[in-house]
Amino acid sequence: MPATVVVDGTITVAETDENYVCATIDWWPHDKCDYNHCPWEYTSVVNLVGLCNSSASSLDAFRPLRIRIGGSLQDQVLYDVGNLGSPCHSFFKMKGGLFGFSKGCLNMDRWDALNNLFSKTGAIISFGLNALHGRHKIKNKVWGGPWNSTNAHDFISYTISKGYKIEAWEFGNELSGTGIGASVSADTYAKDVVKLNEIVDALYKNSNKKPSIMAPGGFFEQGWFAKLLKITGPGTLNTVSHHMYNLGAGVDHHLIEHILDPYYLSKVSKTFSSLSQTIQQNGPWASVWVEKSGGAFNSGGFHVSDTFVNSFWYLDQLGMAAAYNTKVYCRQTLVGGHYSLLNTTTFVPNPDYYSALLWHRLMGKTVLGVTTTASPYLRYYAHCSKGRAGITLLLINMSNNTDFIVKARSRSNLKQNLQQTSDDGSLFREEYHMSPKDGDLQSKTMLLNGIQLQLTEKEGIPNLQPIRSRLSSPLYISSLSISFIVFPNFDSPACA
Repeated sequence: MPATVVVDGTITVAETDENYVCATIDWWPHDKCDYNHCPWEYTSVVNLVGLCNSSASSLDAFRPLRIRIGGSLQDQVLYDVGNLGSPCHSFFKMKGGLFGFSKGCLNMDRWDALNNLFSKTGAIISFGLNALHGRHKIKNKVWGGPWNSTNAHDFISYTISKGYKIEAWEFGNELSGTGIGASVSADTYAKDVVKLNEIVDALYKNSNKKPSIMAPGGFFEQGWFAKLLKITGPGTLNTVSHHMYNLGAGVDHHLIEHILDPYYLSKVSKTFSSLSQTIQQNGPWASVWVEKSGGAFNSGGFHVSDTFVNSFWYLDQLGMAAAYNTKVYCRQTLVGGHYSLLNTTTFVPNPDYYSALLWHRLMGKTVLGVTTTASPYLRYYAHCSKGRAGITLLLINMSNNTDFIVKARSRSNLKQNLQQTSDDGSLFREEYHMSPKDGDLQSKTMLLNGIQLQLTEKEGIPNLQPIRSRLSSPLYISSLSISFIVFPNFDSPACA
């Protein structure tokens, strides 16, 4: 079916950070189970071994990959530094404990080992601190009382003394609004964000670069977020972080239907829009991160979140969030759970890993306007290309029975296709077509331009090579496939 995509290269619609793609490392232990599946293995911050012992080529391929350390159990984590006052032990199941687990502890040998990995691979780290330490439960999920900042202070001080680079310190996990396992009122929480900022100011006073303060790392509730911004004021909270699981529960038997339904996926745009308005009205100095999103909550969907079909949701989310000025998008998880970018035992990349890597390498930070006459099942996003001239189109064909023949045009000259009149290679476009092995949407193997993506003999990430096609040739986007299309010399003043 013919389809025309029109790109407006004259105006910047939104802008992301240069390193937009991010992934999380969580605290969940191996015995965290959902729906009779226990998909976490030994991928916790406190016991992640395989990745540290490997060549870590999966991280090195991004260079840099942003990593957010945190998750549901972070508000029960103590740091084995200073006068801890209790033994440093791992999490264990405990009746009545938050999320069914005891408090846990991060020893500094472990922190040293992780930072060695981060340094080798150039990873950019944000760390979620325990915001419940010292507080007590008042009723139901509501917690109150003063935050005990001593352990966090000592941990940050240790981190500085070792020369470890932290981009952002985040305060708590999913404590905003009504909370998930626990909640803290906006007034109380905001005052402690101010306190954290004072601690970071004091400890980094002799540093060349102070990490930013990020909060609240929870689900958006307009009134709570607005109050947080008003109380903290300018110069304190640099980044507003929020979580998204717009596909519903991992046990939902309709996950694949949701993933391939453009109308369902578009519903979450209301959250992006409302959050954007809330920040503009109450804290225009703050940027926005989606710093935890796995599609389906409770560890993701079994045999869905780690398969090719999930990339339809994931790449659409990356595109949509970017269009609302989201600076960073953190995928839950790098490793752990069904939604892991890497296999939890072998660390072999799942399909979404390659989707993330292609976005990271091809899509620049400048978001361009784009429209189409095509069916809603052809999703489309346009950015300035990364590190080079031109633009890159992301085309996601969610239709199970329609192939599209796409004509890409410039809004400034609707009568002409995206063609140039030079002989330096710009008469070609570069195409990256992604599809599942054997046409199985639930395959864990991705094909790029028909070639299976697999690790090299030395367990390295394979080359992700495009095919080059003349601009005058038809651009085919097959049903149930995803494509990045690079136009090297598209005239786009917004990309200058």
